Amino acid sequence: MSGGEAGSQLRTGFFFRFDTFRACRRHNRKIFIMARASARHILVPDEATCLKLKADIEAGTDFADVAKEHSQCPSGQRGGDLGEFGQGQMVPEFDKVVFNDEVNVVHGPVQTQFGYHLLEITSRSE
Repeated sequence: MSGGEAGSQLRTGFFFRFDTFRACRRHNRKIFIMARASARHILVPDEATCLKLKADIEAGTDFADVAKEHSQCPSGQRGGDLGEFGQGQMVPEFDKVVFNDEVNVVHGPVQTQFGYHLLEITSRSE
């Protein structure tokens, strides 16, 4: 960092300016750390396919195997793994599910501009 922009990197990867931090403390304001989540998904072009794949997973087929075979997203090759992300980094339809619904459950179909998704939230910190 340069000049007066001294900052402190938090574990989450966000940067706070020291002067901003001091101003918040001085005014007795809380500093919030954004929620983070990890999820995997399967992207298909239509709702009928999405529902069939969800039924297959609920019947015991492995999510990662289904993603590798059927997902139209490059993440399908990694079993649908999207890695860790913060609120607002994905499309709003994703955020609504990932940051509100139950962890380790397959959710969907969720329609976005890209198609229909099955989502599994694998972890979330709040």
